[in-house]
Amino acid sequence: MDRGIATEENLVWLRAQGYRYLVVSRERQRQFDADAAIAIQTAGGDPVAVQRVLDAEGGEVRLYCCSERRAHKEEGIAERFCTRFEAALQALHEGLARPRTTKRIAKLLERIGRLKEKSHGVGQHYTITIEPDAGGVNAQAIRWERRPVDGTLLTHPGVYCLRTNEPTWDSEQLWRIDVMLTDLEAVFRSLKSELGLRPVYHQTAERAEGHLFITVLAYQFVQIIRRRLQAHGITELWSSLRAILAGQCRVTATFRRPDGRALHVRKATQPEPAQLAIIRALGSDPTPGGVHKMIV
Repeated sequence: MDRGIATEENLVWLRAQGYRYLVVSRERQRQFDADAAIAIQTAGGDPVAVQRVLDAEGGEVRLYCCSERRAHKEEGIAERFCTRFEAALQALHEGLARPRTTKRIAKLLERIGRLKEKSHGVGQHYTITIEPDAGGVNAQAIRWERRPVDGTLLTHPGVYCLRTNEPTWDSEQLWRIDVMLTDLEAVFRSLKSELGLRPVYHQTAERAEGHLFITVLAYQFVQIIRRRLQAHGITELWSSLRAILAGQCRVTATFRRPDGRALHVRKATQPEPAQLAIIRALGSDPTPGGVHKMIV
């Protein structure tokens, strides 16, 4: 299960019913010991380090994962939020030297509080000081210093935790099962959009069952396609495959005949080399649909 439904109440129910589970942990505190971790490679060749920790008291295994690709992404996100937060503080500070701007310390504290609420969590990493003027009511300067809180996105980018009550699985097996879930969700998201099944508004059991049936059926087709491609050395993600193939389309060219009527010719564009490799691996027609002519 993903993080959204991996609540403690649900995990207690799963254990009580005798189910095995692998979930993404909801815990906010991040931790990772690189010295105790082992290295794993993704299908795309990206390195991932995983640290296995046995929770004897709770009867669970925690797998702390650190992905370099995810770390770069999260570092960029955090830096963008920090830059935006610091720019807002700088605007408040510069406003102290201009007329008709907020200068009262009480009002500035309120505005800083609202900035922290909208900072996507980066506000906790700043120590902010307001220097009062001689009267003690208005501010003459706003100072701040970034002090990252340990165990957060800023100190442990790219780190996430998996929880399971299945102690017999090794670290790599746990991680790859979670990756399979992530890939499955990505495929579902794509297919449901294409089939017009998102967002989900089903309120009856019959419609929910139909939704599930179509989704699983579509996923089976996707897996058949991907296995055929993997046999030819093509291992891209489903989203990447769709992006590559999206460049080929069918076009209609219109010509004016001497008799005044119009000739419409519809055909597929020639595939690019990357598209052609995928099409040949699947044994499909590189120019699907044939050529259709119509005179109007």
